[in-house]
Amino acid sequence: MDAPSARTQLQAQLRPRAVRVDSITDLVGDTPLLRLHRIERDCPGVELWAKAEFTNPAGSVKDRAALRIVREGLRSGQLRPGVRLLDSTSGNTGIAYAMVGAALGVPITLVMPENVSVPRKQVSAAYGVEIVYSSPFEGSDGAIVLAKQLAAEQPDRYWYADQYSNPNNPLAHYHGTGAEIWAQTAGRVTHFVTGIGTSGTVIGTSRRLHELGPQVRCLGLQPDDAMHGLEGMKHLPSSIVPKIYDEAALDGMIWMSTDEGWDMAERLAHEEGLMVGHSSGGNVAGAVRVARTLIAEGRGGVVVTVLCDRGDRYFLPLKWERHYLW
Repeated sequence: MDAPSARTQLQAQLRPRAVRVDSITDLVGDTPLLRLHRIERDCPGVELWAKAEFTNPAGSVKDRAALRIVREGLRSGQLRPGVRLLDSTSGNTGIAYAMVGAALGVPITLVMPENVSVPRKQVSAAYGVEIVYSSPFEGSDGAIVLAKQLAAEQPDRYWYADQYSNPNNPLAHYHGTGAEIWAQTAGRVTHFVTGIGTSGTVIGTSRRLHELGPQVRCLGLQPDDAMHGLEGMKHLPSSIVPKIYDEAALDGMIWMSTDEGWDMAERLAHEEGLMVGHSSGGNVAGAVRVARTLIAEGRGGVVVTVLCDRGDRYFLPLKWERHYLW
């Protein structure tokens, strides 16, 4: 085989993401859409697809919002020299802020509940951020309250990004996730479903999909109990409702049990080779429910959901590791 033919063959084998970039932030977004063939056996005749958001450089869907929030803060002048970005987080957004901050030279202060998983504390700290812990008994709402307090007490030190109110959170998904899903399914998507945390993913994506295809049904997903175990999701009836949440952007709501979400996360690991978090399990379980409803109605469909992050962030250390690490 001559040299030009060999080069052509090699180029054909390269995956689209095998590119050169100027910054790690250039790798945020354009995530793959994965077909869940084995989970589809539960709902023959309906396609199940999931956005692999764990392929973002900091490992989660939150990379998108964090990057847009930081960039817009710099562009507007609110993030100026000598000022730290401050926000509350239950883990993934904090890690995303930490990565973006390190890459763009922006100092970051995170407020997180003291009982978030040890891997999330470790990864955030590894990027060099300042961490302030809120009460482990008040969850993400307690972190929000403390972050607002710190911002009010030290306005010259902090710029409070407030991911729960910042319009750049849903805009990241309006311009990114929603447009990508439409393109990756060639406009065939019929249903989109994902969980509510800050609500940025579901609201921004749903708005864009509704514009591109008014027939697409977009559904939010919430834990069915205030004392749930689907980390990263909010039970809105018992929580501070994010200002960016817009019920009008949704066509319906799915209520998910912790057990169902955890069981699906285990199935994804065993049957699809996807080690993802429990919120991702809840999302896929929600997508399966939608698919079964379509089958019961004698219809097919293309149902898309989100794999929010990797499962290794939920591993707990052994007792002797806790003593030395945290």
